[in-house]
Amino acid sequence: MKAKPFLIGLTAGIVGGTIAVLFSTPQSGQQLRSTLKSNTDSTKEKLHDVKLQVNNVKQSVSTLTNEAKNNIPQIINDLKQSINTFSTEIEPTKNNLQQEIEALQNSISVIEKNIAQYTDKKNNTQEN
Repeated sequence: MKAKPFLIGLTAGIVGGTIAVLFSTPQSGQQLRSTLKSNTDSTKEKLHDVKLQVNNVKQSVSTLTNEAKNNIPQIINDLKQSINTFSTEIEPTKNNLQQEIEALQNSISVIEKNIAQYTDKKNNTQEN
């Protein structure tokens, strides 16, 4: 949402509401002028407060944007370093696990061969 249309709408609403209230209450001309002046002053103060708040929001967004621009590249670099460090640290463990898996596969192959030989011997013994 853009600030300018919002402020225009807000101002129109405040002015319209003030005018509706002023004209809907029966007052003398002097009282109406006095009320109108005080409401005008009050509205100006409120608009000034809104303007200050909008400027504060703009400044906060600008500060946040600048901090993000400055910090995101650093965060990305830190993350890359962490990943590289993790990869380097885990490499020996990875290699050990691969060797253990190969050893287990070899053991399974030997066990399968032994079972096959045992089954063949058993079948040959039963046939005789």
